[in-house]
Amino acid sequence: MSDLDLAPLRRALISVSDKTGLVERARQLVDASVEILSTGGTLRALNEAGIAARDVSEVTEFPEMMDGRLKTLHPRVHGGLLGRRDNGEDRSAMADHGIPNIDLLYVNLYPFEETVAKGAEEADCVENIDIGGPAMLRAAAKNHAWVSVCTDGEDVDAVLAAMEAHDGHTTLELRKRLAAKTYARTAAYDAAISNWFADTLEDASPAWRAFGGKLAQPLRYGENPHQNAAFYATPENRPGIATARQVQGKALSFNNLADADAAFELAGEFDPADKAAVVIVKHANPCGVATHDDLAVAYERAFAADPISAFGGIVAMNRKLDADTAGELVKIFTEVVIAPDADEDALSVLSGKSNLRVLLTGGLPDAKQSGWLTKTVAGGLLVQERDTAMISVKDLRTVTQREPTEAELADLMFAWKVVKHVKSNAIVYARNLSTAGIGMGQTSRLEAARLAVRKAEATAEENGWDEPRTQGSVCASDAFFPFADGLHAAAEAGATAVIQPGGSIRDEEVIAAADEAGIAMVFTGMRHFRH
Repeated sequence: MSDLDLAPLRRALISVSDKTGLVERARQLVDASVEILSTGGTLRALNEAGIAARDVSEVTEFPEMMDGRLKTLHPRVHGGLLGRRDNGEDRSAMADHGIPNIDLLYVNLYPFEETVAKGAEEADCVENIDIGGPAMLRAAAKNHAWVSVCTDGEDVDAVLAAMEAHDGHTTLELRKRLAAKTYARTAAYDAAISNWFADTLEDASPAWRAFGGKLAQPLRYGENPHQNAAFYATPENRPGIATARQVQGKALSFNNLADADAAFELAGEFDPADKAAVVIVKHANPCGVATHDDLAVAYERAFAADPISAFGGIVAMNRKLDADTAGELVKIFTEVVIAPDADEDALSVLSGKSNLRVLLTGGLPDAKQSGWLTKTVAGGLLVQERDTAMISVKDLRTVTQREPTEAELADLMFAWKVVKHVKSNAIVYARNLSTAGIGMGQTSRLEAARLAVRKAEATAEENGWDEPRTQGSVCASDAFFPFADGLHAAAEAGATAVIQPGGSIRDEEVIAAADEAGIAMVFTGMRHFRH
């Protein structure tokens, strides 16, 4: 066979849950002399629109039953999909048993993913597990040498275009592409179902684990121009880059999407009803974070925290973008702005920077919502729960002679939220609800502390400050200090309070160093490694 091998299309079976565009596409098929078989609600919709369609039960001579659970699982349906037109035995069997050829299958599956996303009861979720649909789709895709299989309206449009170009026939190349898409769709559907079952069973390590997604957009390349890449959306429907509407700017790159996700997830840690939060990210790490009652002030403070790194960065916020904040944003080169929403005046201001990518997500990610994260390794996948662990002030355990002040406690809680999103080893200095210096991704905790100080010193010089903002700051560490040297570095930087998990065999040594320096230190009892 060549890719130009043509197959006639004379009969179609249509059974869809999403009936968008159904009538228009079915009418085009009828106009092309295609006989239509259908079922249930799809059949009613077609008949009500005046489109001639036969009930599948007329073909099977078997009634639809069990509330629609049983209607297409029949040899006259699957035989029509699977029968090889060039195989004598298949043709003879079809003739002997009254099995008609089915040349086009158009099925979109019961909305299982959407039902789960709405938080439906378990019984409703189970009822939305499609059985006949996947079975027919897989059968038609297997017999793609003769059958065109469609999982959505765009597939039908492609078939109609091919029929118009080839006198009522489809090409083998098209049928192969449709088959490939179909198997990916049924795989993603089954993955969603199996993961839902695992969640309901609270099984973190099922024997088989599958993940699937729908193409959201192809990307020009990956992290580097020589790497192919694409973005796929999963059924999770978490507010963020997957739900975002791009209102202006150039096409998003792989790195843009990764950094925007990192920035927005951190912005989601802060309750917008409490304070406005602005996060600036560069290469997946926050370089400036601040909260304030006013969004524009929060942006100014986040930018001032590391203006050198902020150039060409990603800016995320937890509140609706306003014109005042937009006016500050356009003063420097920024790659992406991501926010739950924006007012028209803000969009008007941003429109002056035509290359600036603006993403509006429609909501904030819930930092407490569980979910699964995956990372590929050679020959497999690492799968873990999203880090949703949180603490409150009452969970802190003061281990030094001095208790932290109220102002220090506020900064400690702020810094702890930020350090959770910094690559390990991670150290964050913060003052007045703004980052003062961030050290990330170092092979030793001491070096992370020193890096944060060096960045704070460079920032002070850039801003023309008399001293780095680590003076009078608090310090957060994503994991325990294994030695007192990290605590000494924080004290030398001017930190007055420290928040860390604790749990080192040298905790007493670190606590003694803090007491000697007059530093208040609290333990959280949890760590936030991020690799």
